[in-house]
This record gives sequence, C-alpha cells and structure tokens, in this order.
Amino acid sequence: MPFNVEKTPIDGLIIIEPKIFYDSRGFFMETYKQSDFLSLGISEQFSQDNHSCSAKGVLRGIHFQREPFAQGKLVRVLKGKVWDVAVDLRKNSPTFSKWFGIELSEENSKMFYIPAGFGHGFAALEDDTHLFYKCTKEYNASCDGGIKYDDPDIAVDWKLGEISPIISDKDDKLPLLKEVKL
Repeated sequence: MPFNVEKTPIDGLIIIEPKIFYDSRGFFMETYKQSDFLSLGISEQFSQDNHSCSAKGVLRGIHFQREPFAQGKLVRVLKGKVWDVAVDLRKNSPTFSKWFGIELSEENSKMFYIPAGFGHGFAALEDDTHLFYKCTKEYNASCDGGIKYDDPDIAVDWKLGEISPIISDKDDKLPLLKEVKL
C-alpha cells in the first residue's frame, strides 16, 4: 500500500501520508487509489474536485453540506501551507462539536480525510497557498451550511498568531453552532 495512515482522536478523521519516490528527475506519488482507500474503510466515491488559492492569513470556513449532499473530503496542499480543521457535527457522536487540526503542506505531502458529518475550514499560513480537495458529493447550494470561524463554544485555534484573519463577507456572517440546524 503506498500510504501510511494515522488515526486521530476523533473517529472517522484520517491522516494519510503517501509514499513518495524520489529520483534524479524529481518525484512520483499516488494521491488516490480506490482499492487502497477501500482497505482504509473509505468506500465513498469522489464526484467533485476543488482547488483554491489563498494569501497568507486567509481563513475559509467552517463549511459543510447538509444531507442529501453531505460531503466527505480528501484534502491536500499542492503549494504552501495550511492549518486544516475538521469539526464534528454528528449530533450523536461522543465528540460532537470537538475539532481536530493538522498542518498540511507541500513539504509534508499529508492528506486529511474528513467524512460527511463534519464542518471543514482552513487558514493559509503562507502566501500563494494552493489547497486541493476531492468531494464525495457535488456541491448543492440549497444544502450549503456553515458555522462562524470564531464560535467560542468550539474555540478553534487557527494557528495564525498575531495575524488578523482575512474572512469573506459570507463566512463572517455565518451563525454560531448553537444557532445552526444540522
């Protein structure tokens, strides 16, 4: 299997590290192989790919899609570095409203699998950061949802230090978790 896998404290979240083969020409790695992902328990089919580019300090999220378009995501950074965060929004989960974060970068090549039922957001830690992610369902505007990035009940540490986050108007107006219908 070309992937090393690390479980997280929140059930369902998986850190995936591809094996990278370097030689004088550069490198090669597999970033997705259905049979290997099936052996990890990831059986969903991916149906949409997204790519964003962000300046240092941009914070995007916390976003999710409601059923029947709830999305699982396989997230990786092509260039730059992010602090990537998943928030457990599964009402019956023992870790409901808890978050887990991981640094994803072009240097560490780690990927983060976030199943449906989680909110997702990230903060760009470098300029010209390119984030790429596969989704298990196509985006549907009528199922779009989100939670305010600075919800005090969730208390995500976005790892921005003294940098004021750059937030879209849409994300700045998102409700707190206790105000969201899941």
